[in-house]
Amino acid sequence: MVNHWRRIWSGPHQAKTLVLDRPAAADGVASYDPAGISEHAAGGGMLRVDTGSSVPRQRLLFINQYYWPDHASTAQHLADLAESLAARGHEVHVVCSRGAYREGTPRPPKRESYNGVEIHRVDATSLGRKSTLTRMIDYLSFYIRAMWMGIFLPRFDIVATLTTPPIIGLVGTLLRRLKGSRHIYWSMDLHPDASLALGRMSPKHPVVKLLAWISDLVYRQADKVVVLGTYMSDRIKAKGVRGDRLALIPVWNRRDEIYPMPRENHPLREELGLEGKFVAMYSGNLGIAHSFDEFIEAARRLKHRDDFVFLFVGDGPRLKEVQAAKESEGLENIRFLKYFPREMLHASLSLADVHLISMRKEMTGIVVPGKLYGAMASARPTVFVGPAHCESADTIRQARCGATIRLGDADALVEALEKYAANPEQAERDGDLGREAFLAIHERETCCADWAAVIGDVVTSPAPKLRKSKSPAARKATRSLSTD
Repeated sequence: MVNHWRRIWSGPHQAKTLVLDRPAAADGVASYDPAGISEHAAGGGMLRVDTGSSVPRQRLLFINQYYWPDHASTAQHLADLAESLAARGHEVHVVCSRGAYREGTPRPPKRESYNGVEIHRVDATSLGRKSTLTRMIDYLSFYIRAMWMGIFLPRFDIVATLTTPPIIGLVGTLLRRLKGSRHIYWSMDLHPDASLALGRMSPKHPVVKLLAWISDLVYRQADKVVVLGTYMSDRIKAKGVRGDRLALIPVWNRRDEIYPMPRENHPLREELGLEGKFVAMYSGNLGIAHSFDEFIEAARRLKHRDDFVFLFVGDGPRLKEVQAAKESEGLENIRFLKYFPREMLHASLSLADVHLISMRKEMTGIVVPGKLYGAMASARPTVFVGPAHCESADTIRQARCGATIRLGDADALVEALEKYAANPEQAERDGDLGREAFLAIHERETCCADWAAVIGDVVTSPAPKLRKSKSPAARKATRSLSTD
């Protein structure tokens, strides 16, 4: 059977497409059809990525609330990217908060150089996620400090902002106007779109309307917007962003950090008393964007089987409801663990026999669960509960590395889990296909090379037109903002 990945370049201003050459499966499951994703991704002239381009040394500034040594997902991905670009010869700086993503961790120094990256940490508040108010205070304090730091640091060729905290891209927009830096907006998720989609904010509220207007303006003002998937790109196009300003680069993991480990004699299985168990693992944030009813119902239906364990690794706002279900219903097949350190991910993720991932339908194109790529890297199959058409579901079907289940369909979820438990050879084959797709698309070096090409595209494009401003600079710059 032919079974390999190859790259296709669709043209000078179209998206990179990855095609899996595979004949139709004997079991009747449709084989991967490249036309669907290539037409979707290339629509609207999305930027192609040419990893062979050579870019002169640039001065780059990244702004995000979290950075190394923090364990937040955005911190880890930004550290990977910043260090990769520094290794390519660029001068790379990061502005982040001294506050920690998780309580109890020591505060790092205000300024240090690490793996070629100059880190500038500002003294924003770190009240944590106790309430919406404490989170808003943390966000606002970081906005002010990050903007102040950006103004007083020397000019950078490119300022790249992430989406933590929400609308931090406004700092990049202002520095673009004040200093003539190019702005790349790395859209990890969409805000306030997420809260609006979940009904946590009213679209009629004047403050919400203002935030939505500012958010959309930041997207339209950016020289380039890096999106995580085609559904996210559709949402951003709807904000008025031209297709040629979009670049699709998924998030990633590292092949030297997450890799398969044999199930037999796995050190963590013995340590955690999981020998002889079929482990269905949910690893990562238990957030409001995800659905857990199906996993709890599957645990109820399988509680008579002492060989099944539902293992939740991580934390988040919805952890308590899963814990409450375990306690109130005596679901002893549900277990919990804290986050593993990054250097232990290869062992923790390969502890699973199958990975569980979920997403609410409303979040399609707003978030892209990055935990899927860790599961693929560990060569374990994934069972995804969520909308039939989204980045995660499409990736699993295209790579044939797991199963996709409709929201609310606990019957299909239990059936998929029991099938994998009864057919370890099938689980191994699907896991291997996931690892293969991961190495082709979602490995750090591939994605960071794509980022380097995007930077080259931005710095060689025409410079933004700056408008004259009078003191106070920030006020005049804000007034001069308009949609390009």
